[in-house]
Amino acid sequence: MTTATEHAAPEDIMALLDGELAATEARSVAEHMEACAECAAIAEQFRETSRALAAWTVPGIPDAFKTRMEAKSTRERANRPNDIPSPMRLRRAGWKWAIGSGCVVTAIALIALFHSQPPAKQAYVASQMSAEAGGLALRAERSASSGAVPSMQDTTPIDNRNMAALVPLHAGAVNPTAMTAAPSNAPSPMIARTVSLVVQVKDITGSRQALDAILARYQGYAADLTINTPEGSARSFTASLRIPAPALPASLADLRSLGRVQNESQSGEEVTQQHADLVARLRNARETEQRLLAILQQRTGKVEEVLQVEEQISNTRGEIERMEAEQKALEHRVDFATVQLQLGEEYHAQLGAPSTSVGTRMRNAFVSGLGNAGNNALGIVLFFEEVGPVLLLWVVILGAPVWFLWRRYRNAQSRI
Repeated sequence: MTTATEHAAPEDIMALLDGELAATEARSVAEHMEACAECAAIAEQFRETSRALAAWTVPGIPDAFKTRMEAKSTRERANRPNDIPSPMRLRRAGWKWAIGSGCVVTAIALIALFHSQPPAKQAYVASQMSAEAGGLALRAERSASSGAVPSMQDTTPIDNRNMAALVPLHAGAVNPTAMTAAPSNAPSPMIARTVSLVVQVKDITGSRQALDAILARYQGYAADLTINTPEGSARSFTASLRIPAPALPASLADLRSLGRVQNESQSGEEVTQQHADLVARLRNARETEQRLLAILQQRTGKVEEVLQVEEQISNTRGEIERMEAEQKALEHRVDFATVQLQLGEEYHAQLGAPSTSVGTRMRNAFVSGLGNAGNNALGIVLFFEEVGPVLLLWVVILGAPVWFLWRRYRNAQSRI
C-alpha cells in the first residue's frame, strides 16, 4: 500500500505494468502514479525499455563469415578420419554390455532352476522370472533416461504398479497363493495288466485240477489252453488266463504255490487317453447318426440324395458298432488281467520195454528209407528236367568255339 507522501517501489510499478499485482494493490499504485509525476516517469521508462526490447532483432551472419566457417569445418573433418567417442559414450556402452551379460547369465540360471523344480512350482517360478526381468528392464530404462551409470548392486525397489504393467498375465501363470492340492475325486488311470508266469510242478494232472479251483475261486476263466504229453519227455501245460484285476495279487499268490516259479514278469499299459478318445469319437458318431436320421425323415430331396443319406447312415452305423466293440474290448482288458501261465512237469525217466516192438520199428525205418530214396531220385530227375535245357544251351554256345580252336591247334601241330 502506497500514499501520496511516499513514492511507490520500482518493483510494484513493474509488477503493475506486467499485471502481477492484486486488484487492491494495483488500484492503489495506479492512483499514486496519477498524483506523482516522478513515479509516472519511472513507469514510462519501463514502457520504453519493453518497447525497445520488443523491437530489437538479431542481425544476420555475414555471408563471407559463414563461408569461412564452413571451409574451416570441412578441413577439420578431413584431418580427423576417426570420430573418437567421448568418455561418457564409452562409459554408457560399458554398462549396457554389463547389463546385457547379466541378463543372459540370470536367464540361464533361472531356466536351470526352473527345470529342476517340481511341475507344480514351474509356473510360479516362470512368473517370478518374468517379474525379475521386468524389474531389471525398468531399472535400465530409468538409468538411461537420467544419463547415470547404473550399479550392479542397485536395489531400488520397483513399484508394483510398474511391475504389473511390465509383466502381463499369461495362460500358464499360477498364483502361488492359489496353488492347492490336486482334487481327490480325479478319475483313476485305466491300466491293462499282463503277467507271464512259468512254474515247474511235480504232477501236471493235479496242478490242472488246482488251477480250475483257483479260476473258480476268483471268477476267472481260461481263454486259451494247450496240453502237451509227448512220449519219453516231460508233459507241459500252457494257458492264457483272464482274472479280474482286483483279484490279481491274490490269484498270483495261489498260482505261485502250484510249484517252483522259474520265471515271472509283469507289465501294465495305461489306456486312459485311448479310452477317452474312443468315447469322444463314439459320441460324435452317434450325434452324426441322429442328424442323418432327422434328414432322412424329412425326405425333401431327390431319390439320389435320399439314397446317399441312407448310405451315409449305414457307414456311420458300421463305424459306431466297430468303435463300441473296440471300447468293450478295451474295458475288458482293464477289468480282466491277462496271465500267460506255463506249467512244466518234472520228468523222471522210467526203465521198461518200449511201447513199440523192435520189428515194427525196423519195418518203419525201412519204409522211411525207401521213401527218402524215392524222393531223392525224383528230385534229381526234376532237377535235370528244369536245368537241362539251360545247360544244353550253354554247351552249344561255349562248345562250338572251343571245338573250332581245338581243331586249328591240332592242324598246326600236325604240320610241325
